[in-house]
Amino acid sequence: MARVSLSLGSNLGNRAARLRQAVGDLRRLGEIVRVSSLYETVPVGYVDQPRFLNAVVLLETDLQPNELLTRTMAIEQSRGRQRSFANAPRTLDIDILFIDDLIIQSEALTVPHPRLQDRAFVLVPLAEITPNLRHPVLGESAQDLLLKLTGEQRREVRILRGPEWIGEAIDGQSLE
Repeated sequence: MARVSLSLGSNLGNRAARLRQAVGDLRRLGEIVRVSSLYETVPVGYVDQPRFLNAVVLLETDLQPNELLTRTMAIEQSRGRQRSFANAPRTLDIDILFIDDLIIQSEALTVPHPRLQDRAFVLVPLAEITPNLRHPVLGESAQDLLLKLTGEQRREVRILRGPEWIGEAIDGQSLE
């Protein structure tokens, strides 16, 4: 069994419901070990779009890396993801951050995720649930990588709910 860190994001439709559905979908790929709090974040790259909701999930799975990628992309597509251009608005985004301490560089998959150390919307929830997880290339923990980000980058990430978000309504909208 491999322990996988996955980043979830959504900025279209009922964002919280999409992320909750994604966690349910991921349960079919293995065992959910932990789910971070729910965060609202500003878009990165293409900024003329709605804010995102983000979370990180730890999953234990026996899937091989390429099968995991195929299955997470199928979940995105089943939840309405369309890949129109880089950093476009999306109903659901699932990124593979880490698979144990594997280093993978292929045409289809790069693990660890190549930009995670620059993204507060990934590092804040990652450090929340696995502060001591070490980046196998950089040799630093998630918490250390987060501390390297500027205060301005970290302020772009606002906590909405603790880990209980997975089972509650947010802003009066049912997550069902």
